[in-house]
Amino acid sequence: MVLSEQEPQKHGYEPEANERNEVRNREHVLSVATNFATFPLGRRRGSGNLAGQSSPEAPVRGDIIIVEDHHRAAAARIVDHLADAVAAREGRYTITVAGESGSGKSETAQAIAEAFAARNVQSAIYQQDDYFVYPPKTNDQTRRKDIGWVGSGEVHLDLLDTHLQAALDGADEVEKPLVIYEEDRIDTEVMDLRGAKVVLAEGTYTSLLEHVDTRVFIARNRLDTMEHRMKRGREDFDPFIEDVLTIEHDIISKHREVADVVITRDYDVEFPRG
Repeated sequence: MVLSEQEPQKHGYEPEANERNEVRNREHVLSVATNFATFPLGRRRGSGNLAGQSSPEAPVRGDIIIVEDHHRAAAARIVDHLADAVAAREGRYTITVAGESGSGKSETAQAIAEAFAARNVQSAIYQQDDYFVYPPKTNDQTRRKDIGWVGSGEVHLDLLDTHLQAALDGADEVEKPLVIYEEDRIDTEVMDLRGAKVVLAEGTYTSLLEHVDTRVFIARNRLDTMEHRMKRGREDFDPFIEDVLTIEHDIISKHREVADVVITRDYDVEFPRG
């Protein structure tokens, strides 16, 4: 069961990526409590490695990610709920984490990876941000010329879905896009999946992906997420971005109905399908 803003299309949109255009030279703050090596400050989160493992040559993404207690509490409940299903699966298990801009998708995905790691289950994380058609500055300029560009066509969700399928098929590695924010370009990298039992994909429209075992949806809207977006370095108010977030809300709020797990605005966890 897959929803889309316009039925023929299978793409998504993540305005967070474009807001990051103005964020420069920030440290990555990742609080990682796993049985593996932690991310060093300054590395790009989730860049082609198992969650919790480091990659010194990975470029800095220019963003701040802070995994907090409420992310960990929600993740713990989710992993408790899924642990038996993951263990029973002969191959890999896929999870998406979706929601509006600033809802805590990246932090929640990382917290889920940490919770699995505490059970000696390794995870890998795909970020939807890397799958944009255009790099961030170019994409922002394109949207400002025509706000109709905002929507499903901005992101190669079909490619991300293919990469989830590759993970399910047992691939040891996947060559994927890598957005270099500071240089406004899209490179490629090889994502190492060896040892990963769980593969997560996080991003606004990842509920639309097909090759998914469990869909997590964070039910927080743009007003609920304002404080979080400020924490992530988005201090300047931009009416255009608010217009984008309003469009996004109209689309993404409908995705809650396909969720297997719902994280409420207060970070309670609900399991609508039992």
